[in-house]
Parts: sequence; structure tokens; C-alpha cells
Amino acid sequence: MDQKFLKYEGQLNSRLDKYLVSELDEMTRNQIQRLINDGQVSVNGAHVKASYLLKENDLIEVCIPEPTRDDIEPENIPLDIYYEDQDIIVINKASGMVVHPAPGNYHGTLVNALLYHCQDLSGIGGVLRAGIVHRLDKDTSGLLVACKNDTAHRHLSLQFMNKEVTRIYYALVHGVINHNLGKIDAPIGRSRLNRQMMAIMEDGKQAVTNFRVLERFTDFTLVELALETGRTHQIRVHLKYIGFPVVGDPNYGIKKDADMYGQYLHAKTLGFIHPTTHQYLEWDSPLPDYFVKKMESLKK
Repeated sequence: MDQKFLKYEGQLNSRLDKYLVSELDEMTRNQIQRLINDGQVSVNGAHVKASYLLKENDLIEVCIPEPTRDDIEPENIPLDIYYEDQDIIVINKASGMVVHPAPGNYHGTLVNALLYHCQDLSGIGGVLRAGIVHRLDKDTSGLLVACKNDTAHRHLSLQFMNKEVTRIYYALVHGVINHNLGKIDAPIGRSRLNRQMMAIMEDGKQAVTNFRVLERFTDFTLVELALETGRTHQIRVHLKYIGFPVVGDPNYGIKKDADMYGQYLHAKTLGFIHPTTHQYLEWDSPLPDYFVKKMESLKK
């Protein structure tokens, strides 16, 4: 069962089913209405009708039945573990690794590796997303946290929803950004031309990315990015939108810019409040070797 938590922050009198259509890109309105009718959606802990009118700060819980798949196998794949205890595990994911299995790709993912390494993983996301609270794109490297029990999973999901998690990325982009600081505030939604991609859309979800220039090269810029929201492909879409796409990005970058290492985007810093000790923890990971060598070559 894939469980999602949403906090309503829009205008009054928005129907529940209409709001969920805008938030859950992968689902149709009929599918959402079926979930509501089956009692898989609650607002503030109570089951309501599809026509329920949302109020500010309503807490919505959506339970999406998991596709049947019984053969997600544990695989002995090496993991770069930064922290681990009985509740959570923090991994430095390599570029090229898919986070969780999907139709046609049930092997070699981070979930396969976690199932082998950990005796227990939270079940909120179902077997296909065991332990997974948030994702990184396949070709994005860096820090990611997974949970070993449902209590920790719920605790961290709420932190992500309430924008209380520290997430800092480094990206190498095409072009020279002249100003040192910037904020990109542009809504993102599922592309109507290609459902596998995201785009800047007036009726999309709010998305905010802050950036700071770290170093300039002749035709490139190294930037630090801090997320205020966590939309799918947010950094990549936002950087393309302002005219500075990520180097090596196969979908939103410059054509014929493919790189054997994927895109130069790294989740460098991750911080949150531990679900049991309630202490703030933060980790920082170095840029991958290929990323460093790329910048060294640009300096020359």
C-alpha cells in the first residue's frame, strides 16, 4: 500500500477529488474517486466524500493499493552507507541507480539492495517502494534516507510535507550565471505533450528553488541549490526554465550533451529531525570523482 500525506494550503471550497487530481499526477479523476469511495482517502482522520470542500491545513491521507508483484528479490548490491540505526538508513546513492522497482525494471534498484541489507523496512510504500520516503532521479547522485519501520516513515513523511527537511544540491549548468543569488518560483506540472516529463505550467503545483553561484567557468557555472518544495524533476525543470540546463541532463538538457556519467546533479546535504531521538541530524557528501574531474577539466 503506497501511503501519501498532503496538507491543503489552497483556497477554500476546493473539492477533495479535484485537488487530488492536481496533486497526484499519475492518477485519473475516476481512479481518485474510486479510492475515496473505497475508504482509502481520509481528511483529518475521517473518511469523507469526493465532494468534500477542503479547508486550510486539512491533513489528507491517501492509501493507493500496490500493484501485485511477489518477486522483488533482495540483491547483494554494495551500498555507501552514511548512517544507520534501528529506525533509518542514510545512503549516498550512485548515479545510474534506480531508487525503486517499476514495471520492466525489477532488479538492480536501491530497494533490491536495501531488502538484502536490512532485516526490516517500512511497509507504507509497499514492496515496490519498501522503506522509501523520497526519491532521487536515476542519474542524480547523493544522499537519500530510507526507513525501517512505519513509525519512522510517517514521522519523516510529515517533515518532508511540512518543508522541514534540509536538502542542498550541487549542479553544473550550461552558461554563465551573472548574479550570485537567485530564486526560481515557477509552478510545475505533468507535461501534456509527454507524460514522462514535467514542465512549467500555470496550473501546476507551486515549486520554489533557491540557488547560489559557487564557481564560474568559461561556459559553465557550478551552483548550490536549496529546495523549498519537492516536485518531480524540480531542479532540472527550473534550471532549464531560466536558460541554464544541467550538464548531461538527457531530458531537459542540451541535445547531444549525453555523458557516460549521466547528469551533473548531486544531492550533497541532507538534514532532518530523527524520528525517535528527536535530535536534528545532518550529513554532507562529497562530489563524485567524475564530477570533480569535469570541473578540473573546465578550469584548464
